[in-house]
Amino acid sequence: METESEPYVRLATLRQLHRVVAELNTARSLADTLQTVVDGIVTGLGYELACVNLVRPDGDLVVAAFAGDPAAEALITGRVGSRASWERRLTMGENWDGLRFIPHTEGWVLLEDDVPQWHTDGPDPRFEDEWHPEDRLYAPMYASGGELLGVISVDRPRNGRRPGAWGREALQMYAFQAAIAISNARLRANMQRALVRLEREQQALRASEESFRQAFEYAPSGMAIAEMGGDQHGRLLRTNDALCRLLGRPASVLRRYSFSDLVHPEDIGTLLRTSAEGGRAELRLGRRDGTYVWVSLRNSVVADAADGPRFLLTHVEDIEERKRHELQLAHRASHDSLTGLPNSAELRARLSARLCRMPQQSVRSAAVEALDAAYEGRGADPAAAAAGVPGGPAGSGDPGDTGFRYDVFPEPFDLSGGVDPYDHHVHAVAPASEVDDGTKGLAVLFCDLDGFKSINDRFGHHTGDAVLIEVARRLTTGVRDGDTVARLGGDEFVVLADGLGAADAADLAVRLRNAIIPPIRVDGRAVRVGASFGIGWAGCGMSADEVLRSADQRMYIEKRSRSKAHRRAG
Repeated sequence: METESEPYVRLATLRQLHRVVAELNTARSLADTLQTVVDGIVTGLGYELACVNLVRPDGDLVVAAFAGDPAAEALITGRVGSRASWERRLTMGENWDGLRFIPHTEGWVLLEDDVPQWHTDGPDPRFEDEWHPEDRLYAPMYASGGELLGVISVDRPRNGRRPGAWGREALQMYAFQAAIAISNARLRANMQRALVRLEREQQALRASEESFRQAFEYAPSGMAIAEMGGDQHGRLLRTNDALCRLLGRPASVLRRYSFSDLVHPEDIGTLLRTSAEGGRAELRLGRRDGTYVWVSLRNSVVADAADGPRFLLTHVEDIEERKRHELQLAHRASHDSLTGLPNSAELRARLSARLCRMPQQSVRSAAVEALDAAYEGRGADPAAAAAGVPGGPAGSGDPGDTGFRYDVFPEPFDLSGGVDPYDHHVHAVAPASEVDDGTKGLAVLFCDLDGFKSINDRFGHHTGDAVLIEVARRLTTGVRDGDTVARLGGDEFVVLADGLGAADAADLAVRLRNAIIPPIRVDGRAVRVGASFGIGWAGCGMSADEVLRSADQRMYIEKRSRSKAHRRAG
């Protein structure tokens, strides 16, 4: 019988406990540790049966290891008991300093719960502390934070008696060491899984980096990585072969530049917006030979979750052919196919771009007239004047009356005429008369060829087309850079010349008429056409059609004023 007066029993118990605890530290995996725990109870602590019920992630407990009876092991290993049933068992019976003992006199109430268990038949106890086959003894195992790891269940002590003080303490100490061993085994298992996962992630990352490298280096279109932020913002860090070939520069040279160093000056704003926001833009990049190539540039901001944006991944696609085709289509839509001059639609667009709805001169004139009326007393109330109240005309009886009327202005009076004062629009104004008064405006010269129909009738459309082409060339040669020469249709041309006075416009019409009169040689034949010019002026407040109609009317007036002999082509 185990008592405190038997030192040899205590020493034997400590030796057994030391031996089985030492074996716990030799196990490597979690499964080996669990099996070592139950084997140590059977071989070292004097019980015939031992079981470890391990807490699962869902909170229920599973029979994870069993020792002492192969038949019982095969029957209950892997079976699960609910957490509620286990919580009930761990609050029943007698508390033996952390152990829980449920005698057979109370255990009958547990026969219907779902905790897996194994019972053997046997006689009733013959004395008070004899072990009964339906007695239950549990040793809970807790982690360092107080979390329940599992429960050790033991049965059938070899001496047939309930454990005494030393046996209880030995089982309690063993359960404590078993909890440490299980925690360590779980930690090792988690670390091993983490290492395996990390290695797989690193392999996947290396594979991804290699895929990215190959996709970057061997992409058929240009690719670049640029810095984002800091003093070196926009500097190219890496470029692929396709971009080097496109720009005619080696990678070592491109690393000295940013896209802002290479972009066409007119496209720098587009580039800055694209770099700041990501997205796509079409712009021109400079080549080594000084030419520019149209590209489609797409930016992706590659960001770090902690540090924010780090760099830009830029895809550069050569769109020179497409852009050239688009420009050709746009030119065809806005220019005459025969002469290459701007057509009627383009002429109206350019003219409309110079005109606003409200003429500035009219607004200023209205303001001046209102001021004149106020100072002269026009618009004053006669009754008020007769009564001598303020606001009447000068000398109305009020010694302090200046005769100035504030009420002649509409309230509120807008001197800008509804035009934004910060707008940079320069108002187009027309000279007051044909006499040069110093006013410079936008002259519209409407030109109609004289004698062109007879050339078409006598020599055919081929000759007529050649005449139109030559007239277009002579008109273009006779104007300044920045002036517009357009073909309105048929044998009608229009010239837009800004910054001219009345005399300047008349001189220009004479020079252009004299440039057209000389013979034009077509297929060895000399033909001549004349030209009639009408001079109109574009002014804000007019539409483009009104401006052209005014110049056209003046042209017909000029044509009718000349004799037919002067208008006939030879």
